[in-house]
Amino acid sequence: MTPGPDVRVVGRVVKPHGIRGELVVDVRTDSPEERFAPGAVLLTRSREGVTGTVTIAAARPHAGRLLVVFDGVVGRDAAEAQRGLLLLVDAAELAPTEDPDEFYDHELEGLAVLTADGDRVGEVIEVLHGPGGELLAVRREGGGELLVPFVREIVPTVDVAGGRVVIDPPEGLLDEAHAD
Repeated sequence: MTPGPDVRVVGRVVKPHGIRGELVVDVRTDSPEERFAPGAVLLTRSREGVTGTVTIAAARPHAGRLLVVFDGVVGRDAAEAQRGLLLLVDAAELAPTEDPDEFYDHELEGLAVLTADGDRVGEVIEVLHGPGGELLAVRREGGGELLVPFVREIVPTVDVAGGRVVIDPPEGLLDEAHAD
């Protein structure tokens, strides 16, 4: 199975950990216990666009991330070769979310971003997961990017079916000085 257009990122290899082949993985799924269970097979895409698969041999929590071992990746050099690898699943494998306030990243990416007044700000291009919470990376209409904290106070409306998110930005968030 090779990654096609209908795949979703569930993690990214950040770097090797130690000398035995463990990898530090940023998790981008609400089901890490399922996605990173021993024996699970994930699709992969390298920074160069090369696709493939990996089988999870082991995984354990570590400092807000996971330490993961892939079958066949032994030693630091082999682990270093995995740096930047995107870990993916077929979108058809994802169960629908039961909570109306939870969304998969792929459901948000591509949505139009509007203010409460109806002014178009841009489009969600990525959901960034950090220790402080999620941020919506927005490509602005006039160019540049904007990071919007994905919290109810700032993003009161998410309308996936309607193709939009409505933001109520605090003063200064939309100023050009804050855009990339």
